[in-house]
Amino acid sequence: MTFFDDVVFYDGYNETIFGADENDGVLRHRNSLYAVKMTDEQLDAFGETTEMNVTIRPLCDNYDRIGNINLAFVPKGQDSYTIDGEGVERIELGRFITPFMNYHKLPNRVQYSFQVDYLTHLFHDTAMREKYDFWLEFELFGMPYSANTQIAGCADRNDIFSGTLEFVTSEPAMASNDDNVLIPIVMKKPEYQGNNLNNYNSAATDEIGKTEKTFFFTLASDVNDAQIVLITSNHGANANGEEYNRRWHYVYMDGSEEPVLTYKPGRESCEPFRKYNTQANGIYGNLKMSDEEWQSFSNWCPGDVIDNRIIRLGAMKAGEHSVKISVPEAVFPEQQGDIPVSMFFQGLKTGKFKEDAGISSIVREPFVKVSYSGDLIELSSEQEILEVEIYSISGNCIYRSFDNCNVISLTGMGKGIYLLNAYLDNDVIATHKIVRN
Repeated sequence: MTFFDDVVFYDGYNETIFGADENDGVLRHRNSLYAVKMTDEQLDAFGETTEMNVTIRPLCDNYDRIGNINLAFVPKGQDSYTIDGEGVERIELGRFITPFMNYHKLPNRVQYSFQVDYLTHLFHDTAMREKYDFWLEFELFGMPYSANTQIAGCADRNDIFSGTLEFVTSEPAMASNDDNVLIPIVMKKPEYQGNNLNNYNSAATDEIGKTEKTFFFTLASDVNDAQIVLITSNHGANANGEEYNRRWHYVYMDGSEEPVLTYKPGRESCEPFRKYNTQANGIYGNLKMSDEEWQSFSNWCPGDVIDNRIIRLGAMKAGEHSVKISVPEAVFPEQQGDIPVSMFFQGLKTGKFKEDAGISSIVREPFVKVSYSGDLIELSSEQEILEVEIYSISGNCIYRSFDNCNVISLTGMGKGIYLLNAYLDNDVIATHKIVRN
């Protein structure tokens, strides 16, 4: 099913909406945000397996930009809606980064794919469909100013990219259900607004000086299985900016001291995406780089997706809940940069989600058991512990060991809160909070 077919995006900073008079069924909110209403026939057709594919073709923007696909819930029966319209809510379905591309060179298109089987439960949710119309949003913020002078044929043009969105789904279609529970938690702010998650803006952090933000949501009924879908990407291209520093991210549920998810963004290598970067740029350079070189600075690759991280929570009780994201090492030099965060909760009253959806299937169970004896910490695990690190709450690594990792001395460490990372031989990183009184 194709929802956007080679639709053209324009300068995101230009307030004039270009292409608004085209009779193509696309609602143009801004030059960077378009929407299409999903029909009942389309929603009814989704089967248990669903893949979302985005194709980008370069026009007159030769830089790496953020793009994303959203699902907007609009009060039933409206032929149109505004971005911040009353009763409108949205979730982000997938995020990607465009390559540095010269539209005269090949390859002149790049495809991004997302496995989103869990959306089928939502598309067949009878209660949600009685209350809302579902609109797919395609967001791609860019600007033509560099290409106006650097790319032949782009002088005085303001078209930046074209985009196609399609879904590929299995047969037969899933039956309608009333088991799905969906709660939008937070939706990233677009580039022209900013201040999503950082340590210097009061709207973007729980406490100035710390990169952490707590979000709250209410679960109206018990669910048999639950998950949170989380999307984050690190940005800030100034000197020593967050874009070029890989940081540990920690996600906590309901005030727990143990994170339900620990991750450091970034691929092993960005070389697989070099072929799409047909415009000379400061990221790829002229020579192939080693995995170690890529891992020393890249949080994401131009031409790649940003991962949908699935946090599996199991059964959950009705009531008030919270989720906190913490990036204690983040610096944001000169108060520049941002971490756009999108997150939604999904639950099933009966049954369970497929285990292979998304990139991270995390269950809240201890991979490493921690016991204390005076100034000593003893770690035990069914897996071999290869390395142990201890970080101060400010993000400084104060201890690292590759030997005798099962017993650690805290002698010399003052009062305070510390984070311990234990690296296991099955590629799991177990994180524990240490409190020294």
